[in-house]
Amino acid sequence: MVALGLDIGGSSIKGGFVERNGLIHDRLVFPIDPSKNQEAIVEELISVVNLTIKRSLLPLEQIQGIGVGCPGSINSATGHCDYSNNLKWENLPLGPLLAQGTGLRVKVANDANAAALGEVTFGVGKGYENLVFLTIGTGIGSGLFLNGRLYEGNEGKGAELGHTLLVMNGKHCTCGRKGCLEAYCSIGALKGMIKDAIEKNPSSLLRQADSFDAASYDPRWLFLAAKKGDKAAKKVLNEYVANLGEGLLNIINAFRPEIIVIGGGVSAQKEALTAPLIAYLEKNHYGFGGLHAPKVKIVTSEFGNDAGILGAASLVF
Repeated sequence: MVALGLDIGGSSIKGGFVERNGLIHDRLVFPIDPSKNQEAIVEELISVVNLTIKRSLLPLEQIQGIGVGCPGSINSATGHCDYSNNLKWENLPLGPLLAQGTGLRVKVANDANAAALGEVTFGVGKGYENLVFLTIGTGIGSGLFLNGRLYEGNEGKGAELGHTLLVMNGKHCTCGRKGCLEAYCSIGALKGMIKDAIEKNPSSLLRQADSFDAASYDPRWLFLAAKKGDKAAKKVLNEYVANLGEGLLNIINAFRPEIIVIGGGVSAQKEALTAPLIAYLEKNHYGFGGLHAPKVKIVTSEFGNDAGILGAASLVF
């Protein structure tokens, strides 16, 4: 038995059939045309899915269903995408339309919630009862697996840890509030910190070109410059680790997970990111409780671009 996992991103939808052991085959990539309305995009997606099923030669009875990880405010009970800012989708009955168009059972969840389940099913979270997944990219998404179950909250719209408060009346966040964790620890926030540091320290190793382009700047240059001893880079990295560390302490105090898995673009730095974070958490005794507080394992996801596909399929499994 297999499940079709669909990972919806800002510009494309990636998918594939996933076996129980995590093997992915018969992949599909479907570009999202921003000039088309949401219903037209779903109609085209249904055609692509049906064609993929046909080409796979899999009988429908061997396909358990379709799992979809979708960014935004998702009602997992109804399968509706109530609102997705990046996609400009609203009040879209995504699950029912896919089920009607394919004849298969469909489960839809927020993409980060799906990824949390994927880590527990296939990844570094296997065997843990309490896990927090934090994806750090353009924004900060999160998923909770608590007491052996995926926690989604009211209408499946909970676990928005990126929009917990870090600084009262702080930097503006895309959600409309001020001082959210996302406003200080997303990739965009990190690039802003790097830009400020370059302006103050024009001879810093942070500068990789004659001019700074935030859109194309790769954060790995920050970690490389800090490793080489560049003072401006080390200052930025220390500030970023402190901000993210405080966010993790808030999460730890609230949920006491056994493990926190970090995904998204910044997770590519692996131990260069987790090592200073672990040191920060140890210095602060892993939150409330002092020396009596349980330690929390901090790791990065190893799925790369397949994380969303595996997480979506996990919804069906």
